[in-house]
Amino acid sequence: MEPPRGFLASLWNFIRFLPYFIGLLILGTIKGVILCPFILVIVTVGNSAIVLGLWPVHVFYSFYCVLSAKLIGPVLKLVSCICLPIILFLWLPIAIASSIVGGAAYGFLSPMLATFQAIDLGKANKLYHCIYDGTWDTVKGSCTIVRDVGDICYHSYFSVMDDLRIQKSSTGKYYEIRLLYLPVALFCGLLGSMVDMLVITVIAAYKSPYMLIKGWYRLFHDCIGREGPFLETICVPFAGLAILLWPLAVVGAFLGSIVSSIFLGAYAGVILYQESSFWYGICYIVASISIYDEYSNDILDMREGSCFPRPTYRAETTSRTNSHAGSFSKSDSLGNPPNRSNSMNASMIELKARDSRELADAFFEACRCNGEILASEGVITRKDFEDAKSSRDNGKTISIGLPAYCFLQVLLRSAKANSAGLLLNDNTEITSTNRPKDSLYDWFFNPLLILKEQIKADNLSESEEKYLGRLVLLGGDPESLNNSNIGSPPESELRRAELEALARRLRGITKSLSRFPTFRRRFDSSMKSVLDELAKKNGESRKCEAEGQNIRRSKSMFVRIFSQKSFKDKRSNTETDQEAQMVGNEGDIEIK
Repeated sequence: MEPPRGFLASLWNFIRFLPYFIGLLILGTIKGVILCPFILVIVTVGNSAIVLGLWPVHVFYSFYCVLSAKLIGPVLKLVSCICLPIILFLWLPIAIASSIVGGAAYGFLSPMLATFQAIDLGKANKLYHCIYDGTWDTVKGSCTIVRDVGDICYHSYFSVMDDLRIQKSSTGKYYEIRLLYLPVALFCGLLGSMVDMLVITVIAAYKSPYMLIKGWYRLFHDCIGREGPFLETICVPFAGLAILLWPLAVVGAFLGSIVSSIFLGAYAGVILYQESSFWYGICYIVASISIYDEYSNDILDMREGSCFPRPTYRAETTSRTNSHAGSFSKSDSLGNPPNRSNSMNASMIELKARDSRELADAFFEACRCNGEILASEGVITRKDFEDAKSSRDNGKTISIGLPAYCFLQVLLRSAKANSAGLLLNDNTEITSTNRPKDSLYDWFFNPLLILKEQIKADNLSESEEKYLGRLVLLGGDPESLNNSNIGSPPESELRRAELEALARRLRGITKSLSRFPTFRRRFDSSMKSVLDELAKKNGESRKCEAEGQNIRRSKSMFVRIFSQKSFKDKRSNTETDQEAQMVGNEGDIEIK
């Protein structure tokens, strides 16, 4: 839609949209006020029950893992055991308070935002959607929040602690702490927190009115001229809501600055310990104020630089200073701006059609499809699915191996196509220029690109690809790996070691990804779809699935488990393989 031209046209357009926006705001507010208490109770009670119920287990297991960890030295274990009670006792009030605040905010804002989204041009009967949207969806969303918190407190926590307990150093060395510098580092960290919180609070209070006025000026300017967020009609309610809530954003930024200043100043203790110098710790306290001042100037488009000095607080000024402080400077952040011309090419159009949510949907759909295919070939069995569902899998085959196997297929496809990024199943190419800008993609996208380049440089043969796939899928279960007949290992020990290193790296990336709260919920849903489809295709009930036998892996495994016919009479290998292929083709369907 073209924006109106002229002041009178812009003013009339603003007046015409104002009652429309106010009506939606009132309706959304009423829905938020009604639903907020119920959502608050669900989130607070659910999260508090999970945190309080698992807290004794967390206390015991934390001490157990720290004391039995092989990567931690005796002095560091002693210090950790002294600090652990403080962290564990603070965890309870922080978790409960966060549940109360988060539940109230979600219960009020989610219905309000859903009311504005209901006027989407693609929806029919908009009045009904304005009233209904954000009601039952918010209730289900609150239950999802409780489920994700449960996954973090149970699966993610124990996964991290098990790694701490099991991991060993390849060189035989362990992490140790220099006890002599510890009291001085704690004092310097406390001093830095006090100084930074006081000074940064003053700076934030000084710049908050400027942020409020400038934000309102920009929003009203765009509102009158129908520019920026007000350019499209569907965005007008959200932009109008931003005008009303902008003071809350300013207050949130002010409070966030105060909280962040505590951790920013406490890092002085880390600097002192790393550099073994009290002087460098004091220099960091002064430099951290300058870092914040310069960063806030960049955010508000104020004068570049800072009026505070920035002394050097690292001995290696060329490398380590840039890694810790350079990311906050405007010269680094804006010195190499992204190429704007690339934003108009075809790959950017693909990005608009495939945002982060759709990429996640495509990944879990690939997990479902590959799970059905591997089950039809007998590589993974029904027992593997049941173990993963009942948390007995421990990352052996399904929970870690299957997602890692899906990543491997993407890497192999991208390497063969000589892609600059990652080539998905629908031939959509995700590169560093058009990928979603979520933090999750920042942490995992570059390591996957490195693995893709390593696979491309190794120039794997077909047998090596199968062997690598077997390592990735079954690497966590030595018994299943030894019984598998897929892919023969390379004759060269060096080549075998390279493939094993690639498999360990890919499984490690997947294991880190699986610790995120939404991963397990989405992955369990995909695996449930696999089991439901397998049972539906072969006329088996869920009761029969639970009573299934643990049959040895073979290529015709899927036939022997799920076929309704009796296999007591002998059959030739050719007939069995053909039957497995038939069932595998039938199981390759799409689940909505």
